[in-house]
Amino acid sequence: MLFFPGSRAGARSCVVAALLTACCAWADAFDPVRDMTALYSTRVDRTLAVGPADARFYAWLAEGALVRAGIDPVAAQYLVVVDRNPHVQALFLFFRPLEGAMQLVGASPVSTGKPGKFDHFETPVGVFEHTLLNPDFRAEGTLNSQGIRGYGARGMRVYDFGWQAAARGWGKGGVSIMRLQMHATDPDILERRLGTAQSKGCIRIPASLNRVIDHYGLLDADYEQAVRSGRAIWVLDPRREPVPFPGRYLIVVESGRQDRPDWSPAPFVAGRQRVSPSR
Repeated sequence: MLFFPGSRAGARSCVVAALLTACCAWADAFDPVRDMTALYSTRVDRTLAVGPADARFYAWLAEGALVRAGIDPVAAQYLVVVDRNPHVQALFLFFRPLEGAMQLVGASPVSTGKPGKFDHFETPVGVFEHTLLNPDFRAEGTLNSQGIRGYGARGMRVYDFGWQAAARGWGKGGVSIMRLQMHATDPDILERRLGTAQSKGCIRIPASLNRVIDHYGLLDADYEQAVRSGRAIWVLDPRREPVPFPGRYLIVVESGRQDRPDWSPAPFVAGRQRVSPSR
């Protein structure tokens, strides 16, 4: 049984083992909401306790974004929803069935674009499809000139959503093209700042959440379809356990909140350092 480095140990590992043993027969026994909620709460070490009313609010925002994009998913699947609002900075994993309302599976703090410096964009809002047209890759874990591992530790998966139009956060503003990615961040310096806007426009997520999305193929509908057709996809972990309802959409919303909700507290960073984000 594979246990992720850095996850909660001891009794938690026993709980995870029991969950995975119970869920191995994915197609017959796996409940996409109940079981993934349990896995999320045990495998992801940075979580947010979002209440039912706010969960419905973000499901409504996500559905509205899909309608505006002209997208009507034809299969039950997982969706990743990110609120770029500076008072929130959170990711929500939803399961969207073919019938009925979306259900929240879990939520975690993230960092999106922080305008104000050259080459810093506002993370664009909209629906972004995760496809093989913009292949993912894995972090090398190397340090930049500021001693930062911009994509996180070696092996972390970098989800690529291609070139996107985004508002420039410097100079006279306007719109330019940026590469939209979702990835882990430096585990020693920048991960503890998740929950605040920090990036150049990409979406930074906890390393443990990166592993969960990767291991269970939550956004890998296109990738798994390619594998079934006989293609070899190097970026996929051969030990993965893909869920039977993989998704393909990242939805970025702007909630317009004026205050930070209680369930998304600002992170406390002792001995704050002035570090230039690398991604």
